[in-house]
Amino acid sequence: MNTQTEIPTLASLEYLPYLNENGQISEELPGKIGVYAIFDENKILQYVGYSRDIYLSLKQHLVRQIQKCYWLKILTIERPRRTFLEEIRDRWIAENNSLPVGNGSDEANWNQPIDAKVTMTEEEKEAYQQAEDIKKIKLLKNVARRLEAEILEQLKSRNVQMETRFNPKLKEQGLLDLK
Repeated sequence: MNTQTEIPTLASLEYLPYLNENGQISEELPGKIGVYAIFDENKILQYVGYSRDIYLSLKQHLVRQIQKCYWLKILTIERPRRTFLEEIRDRWIAENNSLPVGNGSDEANWNQPIDAKVTMTEEEKEAYQQAEDIKKIKLLKNVARRLEAEILEQLKSRNVQMETRFNPKLKEQGLLDLK
C-alpha cells in the first residue's frame, strides 16, 4: 500500500469497540503499526493518530481521555514510512471536515503526561509555595497519587481489565503517564 488511491477513507472502515467484552484493548494490536481514529460514545471523531505500537498508544489515550474513547477505526501497515502515516492521518482529518479536538485545542490532553498539578487544592498550592524542595516532591507525589486513584476508579467504572501502572518517577513532578 503506497499509492494515494490505495488509502481507504475513514468512512469506509468499520467501527471497532475500544474495549472488548473482557474490558481490554484487542489482543491483536500489540506491536502493530498504523493509523487510528478514536471516537466518543456517540461516534463523533475525537482524535486521529499514528503509532509504531497502536496498542500502547491506545492504552495511553484511554488513561488520559477515558470518557472520549469508545470506538475505533484502524488501518495497520506492514512497512510504514512516517510521511505515509502522516498522509493517511491528514486525509482522515480532512475527510472529517473539521479538526477533531484531540488534534487541535485539546491535543496536549491526548499526547502529554497528565498534569496532576492542575488538580491541586488551594491549601496544597499554598503548602507547595511555602515548602522546601523535598517537601514539594512529597506533595506532588501525593497529588499525583490522588489523581491516579480517581483515574483507576474511572477505568474500573468502564470495566477496564488491563493492568495500568504509572511511572513512579514522574509522580515526583506531579505527572502521570503509563510505565
